[in-house]
Amino acid sequence: MNVTTVSSGAARATVSGARSVSAHRPRESPYQNYVYAYPHKTAYRPLAERPALRELWADEPKGALSLYAHIPFCEVRCGFCNLFTRVGAPDEASARYLDALERQATAVREALGSEEPVRFAAAAFGGGTPTYLTAAELDRLCDVVEYRMGADLRSIPFAVETSPATATVERLAVLAERGVTRLSIGVQSFVDAEARTAVRPQRRADVEAALARIREAAVPALNIDLIYGIDGQTARSWRRSLDAALAWRPEELYLYPLYVRPLTGLGRRAAERERRVWDAQRLRLYRVGRDHLREHGYRQVSMRMFRRADAPEQGAEDHACQSDGMVGLGCGARSYTSSLHYSFDYAVATREVRAIIDAYTDTRDFSRAEVGRYLDAGESRRRHLLQSLLQAEGMDVAAYRARFGTEPVADFAEELAGFAGRGWLDPAAAPDRLRLSAEGLAYSDAVGPALFSPAVRAAMADYELK
Repeated sequence: MNVTTVSSGAARATVSGARSVSAHRPRESPYQNYVYAYPHKTAYRPLAERPALRELWADEPKGALSLYAHIPFCEVRCGFCNLFTRVGAPDEASARYLDALERQATAVREALGSEEPVRFAAAAFGGGTPTYLTAAELDRLCDVVEYRMGADLRSIPFAVETSPATATVERLAVLAERGVTRLSIGVQSFVDAEARTAVRPQRRADVEAALARIREAAVPALNIDLIYGIDGQTARSWRRSLDAALAWRPEELYLYPLYVRPLTGLGRRAAERERRVWDAQRLRLYRVGRDHLREHGYRQVSMRMFRRADAPEQGAEDHACQSDGMVGLGCGARSYTSSLHYSFDYAVATREVRAIIDAYTDTRDFSRAEVGRYLDAGESRRRHLLQSLLQAEGMDVAAYRARFGTEPVADFAEELAGFAGRGWLDPAAAPDRLRLSAEGLAYSDAVGPALFSPAVRAAMADYELK
């Protein structure tokens, strides 16, 4: 939309001024930070008062909660991975981890109380690789979620992440029987040489076999993750991967730009790259992928997510928990109340990750929040705008106004003026809707960080990644 249609005179002047100087502003990198949640965990800190979960959840709405279970184990660590995960689970580590997760689930469900009905509207297992667990362990995890937490997995959207090596017939059978509605498989590239370059050892033949098993399991929605920006990748090889994925007619496709993070396997190569050249390569491949998927009947949901036009909806979009609470189980999971986001400690380096997992499995009392960040009214507004704006459909200004009693163009006049000046806002959007332009969507990983508050930005900068 044209932001001037709902803005104050001051905001109109700011937007106009931003447009007039935009030609003199150096172009930002499109790839600053993937914002999948706000605030990021590096802005979390130990909570000195260790608030009781029962008190945190006492006055929270509980009629449409999201539930996320985190499994931190993988069969291999990819070169680009900066997730909270470890390779392998020796000495029955996975069984001990599930023991702890069950203790946590028992404590959390007790904290949610019985004074009002508790309903889970969606569930997801992520990681790590949840299907690193054996079929029997997956069955046990589902039991914990169903019988300890009370989530009816067969009647709600239920998503699970998997990998080519762990998508076995036995595991898929368990998930299908328990009602999984969406399986997301990390392929990254169907070109074997590119997979090796990304330090993801796999063969296309094995990937294709895993996809066949998933389709045979008749899971309603298949998502395939692909990555662009790998060394040596060209527009032609990128289309080869896209076409190989499209041959399976996945209901969803995620296209991720490659990031090289500190403490990851590819991190040591980062200094050898010329940033602007790499940015240009990734942006070019993003546009190739976006246009290719559109031509093949896919609708763009966000910068990364594309859904087949005739595929059924899977429930609420990724940003739905901006207004509804989320309960996280496992040492890498976040939980969201209206005033506090909390989790456990965060790390990337192998030794520290293992120490945090060990501490989690040794925990007996899960009745209190240990690490997190409080959100005041300003941060809640910022989070709502950020997570809505990064969706292709944009933000309903009337819904924002109804929730917060204020106007977004007044609350965020400077930021929105800057976006307008860069051509990142869609001037053709309907009245009362803030929406990114096609260029703005391409720059989502610059838009998101630009909306971080100074306090969150400072906390992230002060965090010592380990």
